[in-house]
Amino acid sequence: QLQLVEVGGGLAQPGGSLRLSCAFSGFSLDYYAIGWFRQAPGKEREGVSCISSRQRSTYYADSVKGRFTISRDNAKNTVYLQMNNLKPEDSAVYYCGADRRVFGSCKLSANEYEVWGQGTQVTVSS
Repeated sequence: QLQLVEVGGGLAQPGGSLRLSCAFSGFSLDYYAIGWFRQAPGKEREGVSCISSRQRSTYYADSVKGRFTISRDNAKNTVYLQMNNLKPEDSAVYYCGADRRVFGSCKLSANEYEVWGQGTQVTVSS
């Protein structure tokens, strides 16, 4: 059974940092891309960053380039999202998703992802 669990959300001040973790089970990163998405109240789920399966290439939304970094640890079955220089507009529920995609680039479209975690709240406020 494919499962994803996000941890690491919380409250941060503007300019601060948080690191989110997405622990997964039931599949291998050799066959799945992992994406981070966020959803603020009243808004659609938007892609933040993703990392492809075998090529390990990474992609970022323009709004987070230079501030967020996605990485993965195969031995720990975990994908991370390091978020620096946080802004109030980064506040949202953050989700990680898994997309079975052996070859090619990962996608930042939520429709491409088959499995989701439960989400973790990130609030950026002074």
